[in-house]
Amino acid sequence: MNYLGQIQRGVDYIEGHLALPIAISAVAREAGMSQWHFQRMFKGLTGDTVKDYIRSRRLARALDLLLNTDRRIIDIAVEAGFDSQESFTRAFKAAFDDTPARYRKAGKRRPFPPKARFDQDYLAHIAQGISAEPEIYTQAQMHLVGMRTSYFGTDSEKNNIAERLPPLWQQFLARLSEIEHTVGGTCYGVVRQLRANSDELEYFCAIEVSQLAAIPAGMLALTNPAATYARFAHRGAVKLVDSTVNYIYSTWLPRSGRRHSYAADLEFYGAAYSPTSDQSLMHYAIPIEDCLPPKEKT
Repeated sequence: MNYLGQIQRGVDYIEGHLALPIAISAVAREAGMSQWHFQRMFKGLTGDTVKDYIRSRRLARALDLLLNTDRRIIDIAVEAGFDSQESFTRAFKAAFDDTPARYRKAGKRRPFPPKARFDQDYLAHIAQGISAEPEIYTQAQMHLVGMRTSYFGTDSEKNNIAERLPPLWQQFLARLSEIEHTVGGTCYGVVRQLRANSDELEYFCAIEVSQLAAIPAGMLALTNPAATYARFAHRGAVKLVDSTVNYIYSTWLPRSGRRHSYAADLEFYGAAYSPTSDQSLMHYAIPIEDCLPPKEKT
């Protein structure tokens, strides 16, 4: 699947709508991806959230409008998505170390920055020589018991991981002994999209069980269907796992000839995992399927 081309289509959509309200769901739809997966891959490729990118592009366009039109600053501010000239001025000064009025008066000729182009050279650049390859394996159906929450990830403007996930794990681990028929000692984080046109995610702290019986109060049963997964090792501090996930989505997946199947991502926390050690080892796996070959023209 040409993920780079899909991301570029999303960027092209943003460029064509800078003067209009832009819904991230519409950008993702133009790219042919779910909102969560578009935001996940976009942030991995650029380091920016989609919302931050849109704002930066609107500020860049504002440079051109200030220099080459006589439009009022308040009108430029509103077109750039700001509620007032004051908020626009603060953001402009933070970005360009100048106010819009002084910038226009000085007549500085700063070029309108080009939009991002996503191609293999760019991909190789952001990869920084990483050559990590996953284990490709078939994950059998798993019955899991655990605790659930919803949250927004680091690629969302509403990011609230720190408020949602650590407390959930603390509650779950404190009650782990209440779960019957457990299989092995590995705990799982199960990550899946809550709704198609949303970046809100559903997260389970869970452990596998051999049978779904006598579920403790306040816990839920979950069946994860059989699927092919690409599993990556993450070594080091758990706070850096987002860098591993960025690599998976922005570098490995576009090159792999496969696509995300939109089933749940899995985190594996086994005996080698330690939340306080830089020598910790955990795994992150994404469900994959082969891309269908293009249909021949008739």
